[in-house]
Amino acid sequence: RCGVPDYPAQREVHYRGRQRQRRYVLYGGRLEKTDLTYRIVRFPWQMGEEKVRRVFREALKIWSDVTPLTFTEIHSGKADIRIDFTRYWHGDTLPFDGPGGILAHAFFPKTHRQGDIHFDYDESWTLGNHMGTDLLQVAAHEFGHVLGLQHSREPGAIMSAYYSFSYPLRLSEDDKQGIQYLYGTHPQVLPSSPPPPPPPSNPETNEIVTNPDACQTDFDAVSMIRGELFFFKSGYVWRIRDGHLESGYPALASRHWRGIPDNIDAAFEDKSGNIWFFQGENYWVFDAEMQIKGPESIRSLGLSVSGIQAALRWGHDSNYNTYFFKSGSYWRFSPRENRVQSVYPRSMQDWSGIPDDVDAAFRDIYGYAHFIRGRQYWKFDPVGMNSLEGYPRYIGMDFFGCRNV
Repeated sequence: RCGVPDYPAQREVHYRGRQRQRRYVLYGGRLEKTDLTYRIVRFPWQMGEEKVRRVFREALKIWSDVTPLTFTEIHSGKADIRIDFTRYWHGDTLPFDGPGGILAHAFFPKTHRQGDIHFDYDESWTLGNHMGTDLLQVAAHEFGHVLGLQHSREPGAIMSAYYSFSYPLRLSEDDKQGIQYLYGTHPQVLPSSPPPPPPPSNPETNEIVTNPDACQTDFDAVSMIRGELFFFKSGYVWRIRDGHLESGYPALASRHWRGIPDNIDAAFEDKSGNIWFFQGENYWVFDAEMQIKGPESIRSLGLSVSGIQAALRWGHDSNYNTYFFKSGSYWRFSPRENRVQSVYPRSMQDWSGIPDDVDAAFRDIYGYAHFIRGRQYWKFDPVGMNSLEGYPRYIGMDFFGCRNV
């Protein structure tokens, strides 16, 4: 939970949408200027300083994207926003309580500690995974407080009092309405004249381009990322959460991962929460939505092939392996050494009941491996080390609710 007490609101604002009433809560007013500075006093031990700086830049950006606010980091002197990682009693009346419980707190505008944000040093701060407390989401919430927002009554809003893990990070309509009530909307600069339309790539045809249909698609790659299932095809992605397809999909994969190549061949999430994407002879690595590596040659991983068809992280979190698959062969990849354990592949016959050629693979939350070829998939038992009876089944029917596949 956020450690900011739920003071009686000085102003509670209601507005009504088409389907339901939403409300945000303000406390203490607003900061007197829009060009703000911030300073990080101390850092958490779990992350490098540059990574922490990147997290705070991203957390501030969600507020500056919809308002006239700007944020500049300074390394000395007095800043408008002061960020610190501290423990237990630390000089204010809101002590921390060790791991769990209170995660952070901040002070509102026009209070005696205006602009101060304190994070509990003893939390397991992470980025983009379920293994600890996500610093990006907590930071975005606390920045909302120092800008003047109280806890929202809207479930799922960034300004909700209780931490919940959800990616990608985005403001709810409630958060957006609240911050714009205080600071106004982002100034829109319109071009003097619209740019000319690009020439058609093939003027000899009248082809109509539409989003791919999940019920009629052979997927390029599938991966479990942040506990959610992502299906990839031709630059598009579908997102399945708690067994249900999220609205607004398919969407461009670049909406989640800017710089991701089109037509990826394989994807997997490693133990640290980084996402690896493969295309041809190259691979890319993303930390949440931020690209941190790539393109790099897959030969640096010890692979001598022109590309892989599928990647699978499989096993228990404390004892897992990652496997690369191509053309009836597979390699075991060592994340510690960042190389395959042998340049010589092994035969897919080791995976009883699974076809030689697979297009994609992923591990579900129960530990079963799934192998995909075409529009069908096989489910692999980690105990019996064989494909379960009744497979293959159709992807469209089981994951997308298709009737005709």
